[in-house]
Amino acid sequence: AVGLFTGIGLSEAKARETLRNGPLSALLRRAVLQARSALGPALDKATGTLLYNAAARLKDPKHLGFLVGYIARREILTDLQLSAALEYVRSHPLEPLDVADFERACGVGVCITPEQIEEAVEAVISKHRAELLAERYRFNMGLLMGEARNQLRWADGKTIKNEVDLQVLHLLGPKTEADLEKKPKVAKARPAPAEKQKVAVMENGDMGAEPQSLLEQLRGEALKFHKPGENYKTEGYVVTPNTMALLKQHLAITGGQVRTRFPPEPNGILHIGHAKAINFNFGYAKANGGVCFLRYDDTNPEKEEEKYFTAIREMVEWLGYQPYAVTHASDYFDQLYTWALELIRRGQAYVCHQKVEEIKGHNPPPSPWRDRPVEESLLLFEDMRKGKFGEGEATLRMKLVMEDGKMDPVAYRVKFTPHHRTGDKWCIYPTYDYTHCLCDSIEHITHSLCTKEFQARRSSYFWLCNALDVYCPVQWEYGRLNLLYTVVSKRKIIRLVETGAVRDWDDPRLFTLTALRRRGFPPEAINNFCARVGVTVAQATMEPHLLEACAREVLNEQAPRAMAVLEPLKVTITNFPALKALEVLVPNFPADESRGFHKVPFHQTVYIEETDFREEADKGYKRLAPGQPVGLRHTGYIITVQNVIKDVSGRVIELEVTCTKSDVAEKPKAFIHWVSVPLACEVRLYERLFLHKNPEDPSEVPGGFLSDLNPDSLRVVHNALVDSSVHSARPFDKFQFERLGYFSVDPDSEQGKMVFNRTVTLKEDPGKA
Repeated sequence: AVGLFTGIGLSEAKARETLRNGPLSALLRRAVLQARSALGPALDKATGTLLYNAAARLKDPKHLGFLVGYIARREILTDLQLSAALEYVRSHPLEPLDVADFERACGVGVCITPEQIEEAVEAVISKHRAELLAERYRFNMGLLMGEARNQLRWADGKTIKNEVDLQVLHLLGPKTEADLEKKPKVAKARPAPAEKQKVAVMENGDMGAEPQSLLEQLRGEALKFHKPGENYKTEGYVVTPNTMALLKQHLAITGGQVRTRFPPEPNGILHIGHAKAINFNFGYAKANGGVCFLRYDDTNPEKEEEKYFTAIREMVEWLGYQPYAVTHASDYFDQLYTWALELIRRGQAYVCHQKVEEIKGHNPPPSPWRDRPVEESLLLFEDMRKGKFGEGEATLRMKLVMEDGKMDPVAYRVKFTPHHRTGDKWCIYPTYDYTHCLCDSIEHITHSLCTKEFQARRSSYFWLCNALDVYCPVQWEYGRLNLLYTVVSKRKIIRLVETGAVRDWDDPRLFTLTALRRRGFPPEAINNFCARVGVTVAQATMEPHLLEACAREVLNEQAPRAMAVLEPLKVTITNFPALKALEVLVPNFPADESRGFHKVPFHQTVYIEETDFREEADKGYKRLAPGQPVGLRHTGYIITVQNVIKDVSGRVIELEVTCTKSDVAEKPKAFIHWVSVPLACEVRLYERLFLHKNPEDPSEVPGGFLSDLNPDSLRVVHNALVDSSVHSARPFDKFQFERLGYFSVDPDSEQGKMVFNRTVTLKEDPGKA
C-alpha cells in the first residue's frame, strides 16, 4: 500500500500518514487502481495529486469513480477544474448528474490558446500601464495575474504568469539597482483612542453602533452555514430520493427565510449558558433577516411548572429579543402521534418491554421484541395510549444506532401525569430524540443550533426525518458557555435552595438570568459578554470577572450617580453657613453634565464612612484625620476636625468639624462622599458563592459542591444611609454609589426601607484574578 501511494508522487511519510486514515486510504486506493486501469501502472505526479485531492475532499464517495474517470481521460487537468467538479457534485446530490452541465461547469474540453493568453495579458497591462511605469517592479504583479485569470477562467496559471513576466520585462526592461531596493514602509495612521472599534455587541436585540455584527463575531464553522434550501450542502446531511422535492416545498413555504428556534425545557430557570444560546439563535436569525421561534420542549409533565414558562419568556424579552412565535412541543402532540403510527407501519419502530434499568448505558442487551410484527406493535402502542400499561412496562423504540453507539432510542414512554396544556388527554409522551427534529421540521427551521452534547443525536435527527419522508433541517452543534466559581445544573441549584445556601433561583449569587437581573446586571452587558465569547465548536469556560467587566462598561454609561454610606459616622459642622439645609447640585454623569443634575440636601449634620476617618494619619493616608482636612464632594466646602467624640468603650461615634469654602482654602489631599438628611436602607454585598474555580470537580473539591460554599458570599449592611435623590427609585433601577460601586434596587424594598444589591465594584478586585 505504501508503494501504491508513493507511486503517485506522495512522500513515504505522507503515504504512511494517509494509511492511518482508514476511510481516506480506502478511497485513494480505489482511485489509483481505477486510474491505472486506464493509464497504465505509471502515473505522473500531477495526476497523482489530482487523485489524492479528489479522494480527500470528496464528501460523497459514490461520485469518486465518476470524477476519477475524468482525471484518467485527461479531461480534468487542473486543481481549479477539480474544485469546480467537487462543488458541482456537492450541489447536485441526486442521480443521475447532467453530464453536459457538469462539463460546462468544470471547463471540460475548453481549450485556451497561447494567443488568447497573450491578448488577455496585453489588455491588463495596457489598463495598468501608467502605474507600472511609475512603480516599476514594485507594482503588485499578482493584480495582473488575477485580472487575466478572471478573463480566462480555465487557463493554466503557470502559462499566464510566464506571459505576464515576459510582457512586463518587455515594457520595463531588466531590473535596475533601484528596483531591487526594498519598498519603504508607509506608517499607518493610528486612530485616536475614541475612534478604536469596540467589540461587537447585540444591544436589545438590535445591532449596536459598533461596526461589527454578531455574525462577524462567529468563528469557524458558523461562517460556513448553508443557505436556506441548500441543506444538502452540509457535510453529513443525508440525501434521499425525496430530499430535493421536500426542500422545494420548504422554500415555497418560507420564501427562503432563515428560521431558528430557542427550545428550552420549562423545568428550570435559564442561566448564563442559555444567554449564549438566545443570542446565537435570535442573533443569527436577525443578522440574516430571518425569524426565531421560542418553543417550549414540554414533553415531561412531571417536572414542568407554569412559573418556569413565564420566567423563560420574561428572560428572552429582557435580553431584548421578541420571538417570531411562541410555540410548544405539545402543540404538535396529535401530529407526532400520527407519525409514530406511520413509523411503526414502515417497520422502523416497535413496542418494547425492557425495563429502564436494562436499556441504560452504552451496551445494553438488544431488545428481544425488536422484530415483533408491525400489526402487533400497532395494537400494543394503542394499548399504551389507552393506559393499559403501567409506567415503565412498555416503550416505543426506534430502529437505529446513534453516533455514540446507543441502540434504538425510546420515542414514547408511559406517564400518568396530567399535562399543563393537554390535561389528561395523553398518558404517553414523546421523548426529546423523537420530538425535537420533527418539531423543527413542522416549523420549517433552517438552522437547528444546539450545544455540543447533542452531537450524538445528530444521526437520529436526520434518520427520523428521512424515515418519515418529511422536510429535514440541519443540526449544527457549538460549544457551551460555562463560568468558573458556579454551578448551573438545575438539580444542583435545587439542592442549594433546599439546603438554604441560597434563597431561590433568583438569588443574586447565582448565575441564572433571573439572579443576574436581580443583582443588577444590565441585559446589554450579558449580550456584550456573549458576543465577546463568540460562537465556537470548542467549549468556553470563562472567569466571572469578564462578565463583570462588561457590566461596568454598560453601567458607567447607564447608572446615574448617587451617594451612600455603608458604615455611617456622624459629623457635625459647628460653623455651618446657613440656618437650614442648603441644596447641592450633583451631576448625574460627571463626565457629561448635559445629562442633567439632581439635588441633595446639605445640612450641618452629615454622615461619612467610618473608614474615611482615622485618629492618626499614617504615611500615605489622605482622608480625614486631626490636622488633615478633606473636601466634601460637590459642596465646595472643606472640613477640618475640631473634636472627636467617643462612647464609653472608646469607639468614635461623632466628629465636630468646621468648614471652609474650598476657593479660599488650601486644596485638600482627598474629597470624600457623604450624605445628609439621608434615607435609611439595607445594602447586600455579594462575593463568589464557591471557594474553588470548579466546585463540581471531585479532584478539586472532594467533598462535593455543597462543601465548597463561601461563608462570606453575602454580607448584609442593615443600617446604611443613601441620599434622598433615590427616593422614587423602583426595583431594578441602577445607580453608581460614588466610590463604592454599582448598585441595583432589590424587589424586597418596602416603603421607608429601600434594599440595594451591589452589582459590581467600581474596579475589579485584584484578589479575584
